[in-house]
Amino acid sequence: MKVNKLLLPAMLLLVLSSAFTLIERADKGFKPMFDGKTLNGWEGDPKYWRVEDGEIVGEVTPAILLKANTFLIWKGGHPADFELKVNYRISDNGNSGVNYRSVRIDSLPYALKGYQQDIDGKDKYKLGYPRYSGQNYEERGRQFLALRGQNVVIENGKPPQVIDSLGSKTELLKSINYDGWNQLHIIAKGNKLQHYLNGKLMSEVTDNDTANRKLDGLIGVQVHVGPPMKVEYKDFMIKILK
Repeated sequence: MKVNKLLLPAMLLLVLSSAFTLIERADKGFKPMFDGKTLNGWEGDPKYWRVEDGEIVGEVTPAILLKANTFLIWKGGHPADFELKVNYRISDNGNSGVNYRSVRIDSLPYALKGYQQDIDGKDKYKLGYPRYSGQNYEERGRQFLALRGQNVVIENGKPPQVIDSLGSKTELLKSINYDGWNQLHIIAKGNKLQHYLNGKLMSEVTDNDTANRKLDGLIGVQVHVGPPMKVEYKDFMIKILK
């Protein structure tokens, strides 16, 4: 079938318009958490956090090694039910994460306690720890709640119980880009917490532990104790769920 060359630009414009419409629908209700230029609306130690090329950069250098994990904390509220999306890139030896439904630890500067979607760099994978990215880890709390590939239920006073598999660790690992950008996606509804990476559900927690769970709280991003590392975040978006 021959296509009129004069119609090609119009056809291309129609295709692009449809694609952008789908993107807009997919992201409907999301609002930016980061202006892409400054750390206005965020709070953290400027030794470790800065804005560069439209990205939030967290970096630990040999001159400023950490004695405790430190966070850049969003000052936009204490969300309860929400969806959060952000793109990240992390150095090979990096260890970071996005905390949510968290509280501040007053005895330490910029420290948080709460749920975290964990992320790590390629070196962790090489050393045999390909479990961190996507897992649910409770910072300064109950620690490992769900590893990648686990659907977990937590009852009062009991350790997490795996009730289902979300896929093999090997298969889920393939969806993580350790050499570039990834999209991290958190969905928190009531006591159900879902962690996605690049569209793949990595872990799910149903937290029935009424003594320890949190149903709202602060959001923050982390740089971790250990060797020098770097993590970059961009396109921070949140949708509050009614």
